[in-house]
Amino acid sequence: MHALSVPEAIRQRRSVRRFQSAPVPPGLLRELLELTVAAPSSWNFQPWRIVVVTAEAQRAALQRSCYGQRQVGEAPVTLVFAFSNSGWREDLEPMVAQAEVREAWSPDYCAGVRSRAPQQQENLERRGQMREFNIRDSVVAATQVMLAAESLGLATCMMSGWQEDLVKEAIGAAGDKDIGIAVLLEIGYAAEVPRSPGRLPLSHTVFLERLGLPYPNDDAAGVSPLLREPDE
Repeated sequence: MHALSVPEAIRQRRSVRRFQSAPVPPGLLRELLELTVAAPSSWNFQPWRIVVVTAEAQRAALQRSCYGQRQVGEAPVTLVFAFSNSGWREDLEPMVAQAEVREAWSPDYCAGVRSRAPQQQENLERRGQMREFNIRDSVVAATQVMLAAESLGLATCMMSGWQEDLVKEAIGAAGDKDIGIAVLLEIGYAAEVPRSPGRLPLSHTVFLERLGLPYPNDDAAGVSPLLREPDE
């Protein structure tokens, strides 16, 4: 199968709520996970702790945590994007050492990361902002795999309606205060692909330099060509 380009995947992607029962081939799933963890993160700390859920009992537990939403029970794979708030303490040195071996970072930059990154992380902890930062990084990774899956012929549905305590219980993290949940992503082959509901015009949601100054929109229909249905 010919993989879609990034723009093609963005234009084609829909939130699918009906999935076939066919499993995702292991090799394809592995490729998706490798593309997922290639996502950028603050200081390259990679705070995500992604739990791959495929077993029927586990999927049923996640479905209960998501208020019984059908797609969670139907999709053959759920990626639970959990994150560790304190994992950076263990991961800092291995992460910097790997960058040194790869000669990706200069010695001066590595020294700077070793000295400055802990200060920033500890400041985030003191201000109670660590969770917020880790959610941001985890959602970036989830968005990346969502588009990668679309490009490789799979469908996805990103879930925002779930109960964190029940999700943590399902993945074996009940009572673990270090672990948070950012988002759940359903992956599989679509049984039904909805049409695009469209998007508001750029002039309504995108601004130039400051809020209140709409971004110029020359499209006569008032909708960006990027957001139209492929057959329109």
